Amino acid sequence: MMLTHVTIVVKDQNAALEFYTKRMGFEKKADYQNPGQPRWLTVAPKGQNIEMVLWQPGIGTRWVLEVDDCRKTFAELKARGVKFIDPQPREEGWGFAADLVDPDGNHFTIHETRKPSATADWAKTSKKA
Repeated sequence: MMLTHVTIVVKDQNAALEFYTKRMGFEKKADYQNPGQPRWLTVAPKGQNIEMVLWQPGIGTRWVLEVDDCRKTFAELKARGVKFIDPQPREEGWGFAADLVDPDGNHFTIHETRKPSATADWAKTSKKA
């Protein structure tokens, strides 16, 4: 597993984006919103692979752990007693994910990104972010 995203709660996503990009010198990595979902806005220090998700209040926080095989990791962790919110990993256009909660109520997502191909719609649209 590799930690890929950490969440920080911000009052105003646009103001936070300006602060982190213009004052701190971070790069905007992603900025999109799927129908019915909150805006996904991430920044990172230049040259870093880990991204900070600039999240709206009330949504909660979450850390994202990238795995090679979400379904396999899900089964292994569940067998060890990890409590998942999802009954099974869910499939999205970009890959697979499953949400879990630790004993103190902290939220994590295990996440498997599908390898992009020239024909994948999600690969084309995510590059615009």
